[in-house]
Amino acid sequence: MSIPTTTTFSVEGYRITRYLGVVRGITVRAPTISQGILGGLKSIVGGRIGAYTEMCEQARQQAYELLVDHAIALGANAVVGLRFDASEVASKFSATEVLCYGTAVVIEPERG
Repeated sequence: MSIPTTTTFSVEGYRITRYLGVVRGITVRAPTISQGILGGLKSIVGGRIGAYTEMCEQARQQAYELLVDHAIALGANAVVGLRFDASEVASKFSATEVLCYGTAVVIEPERG
């Protein structure tokens, strides 16, 4: 299920009727063996490391989906103030933590 999400603190054409609190989605990902090998080889010659980019995008998508699930579980129909944060949690294994967070809200159309 999808709900409106935005990095701003309002949704154009809607008013916020209730704030339900902070919601988050968090995941920790490490590259697969093939991603690690390809990434290691690419880092020697330089340039964009597509294998790592793919891994990071998958982690962001999973964290986002977990955030939406959390918001819906609280009864929200939108999330405002959406942000992402990432950090390395296990350098030996190249594991990356990705956190997606925002504020769960209930919105309704503005009356004209």
